[in-house]
Amino acid sequence: MLNVVDIQKILPHRFPFLLIDRVEKVENGKYIEAYKNVTIGEQIFQGHFPEHPIYPGVMIIEGMAQAGGVLAFISMNKDEQKDTKDKVVYFMSIDRAKFRVPVTPGDKLVYKLEVLKHKGNIWVLDAKAYTDDKLVAEAELKAMVVDK
Repeated sequence: MLNVVDIQKILPHRFPFLLIDRVEKVENGKYIEAYKNVTIGEQIFQGHFPEHPIYPGVMIIEGMAQAGGVLAFISMNKDEQKDTKDKVVYFMSIDRAKFRVPVTPGDKLVYKLEVLKHKGNIWVLDAKAYTDDKLVAEAELKAMVVDK
């Protein structure tokens, strides 16, 4: 299990764009489960939408991608992990994205990602997001770990 301080040692993202609060489960090279607590204090709700706050789908996709980045970095061998400060994860594609249920303040947004394919620095992930065990979003994400 990784807390937010551990996550910040892996990812370059910081407030307000760090979208993972904790990693609950991780199986190197295979699977990760992480979550974000969505609160009314999020800056995004000042404009999306003040009278009817809905957490944007693009932020859900980004949160899933960040979880995938943590999985990729954790799955590196020990020698490669020493260089994570010099690496970053870039999206290559987002396919079959679907948004099924709105996410609102007070929700615990759980990201579950499974590796579909991994070759070299390329990762293909089946990403799903849940609140209260209800599927709220899903996508197939393709990303590449590159030097900064």
